[in-house]
Amino acid sequence: MPNIESSLTDWHANLCKSVDVSGLFARSPIAHKWKSPWRALLLREAVGWRLVDLLIQSNALYKAQHLLGARILVRAAFETLGILIYSNQEMRRVVSGHLDFHEFSGLTSQLLLGSRDNTTSLKAKSILTVLQKADKRFPGLLAWYEVLCESAHPNCEGLLVGYSTGDTENYQTTFENRWAAMYSSTHESSIEACMVIFDAEYNSEWPDAFESLEKWIESNDQSLEATRPKEG
Repeated sequence: MPNIESSLTDWHANLCKSVDVSGLFARSPIAHKWKSPWRALLLREAVGWRLVDLLIQSNALYKAQHLLGARILVRAAFETLGILIYSNQEMRRVVSGHLDFHEFSGLTSQLLLGSRDNTTSLKAKSILTVLQKADKRFPGLLAWYEVLCESAHPNCEGLLVGYSTGDTENYQTTFENRWAAMYSSTHESSIEACMVIFDAEYNSEWPDAFESLEKWIESNDQSLEATRPKEG
């Protein structure tokens, strides 16, 4: 793919600046009287902003040879990517008849407004659950994420491997920062993998899934109205 830094700069310049609800109504008055497509759009653009920001910062730390921070940030980018993949999968499940639309509506609220510290009324979706489902679309994504987790957590790699070498013959441990030596040659491949999948999900899969959802809502609007929850 093109140079990482130039690609990220271009992406950042082209991030969505606003979402106009009137434009959605003009596109499909029936589909967009329901809130979930609007929330799916907000989620897509928020993911775009967060993922690009994380990768720009990860690349900057990589250039400065601060590899631990760079890996932690690209790990967060994979989590963010997982949210987009999962959202796209759930739109497809509605259209295929495998997910109730009103349940999907609640899920879009949870993905946008969920929290773990009770600052909002909705509990955030487990990121591991999200990534396990995303891995069904992109096999290996979860494994890549788990490798990054070993750097982020104070496990064996995050402590002894990252900061020491052992001399077993002399029973001596020497401490040093080893992150650049371990990962300088491979970090860009992590960023590139995240970018390639994001590009496909954001620019190809999401628009197609979203349009399919709009058409499905238009075709099923009467039954959706008949089953609309009282709070909806």
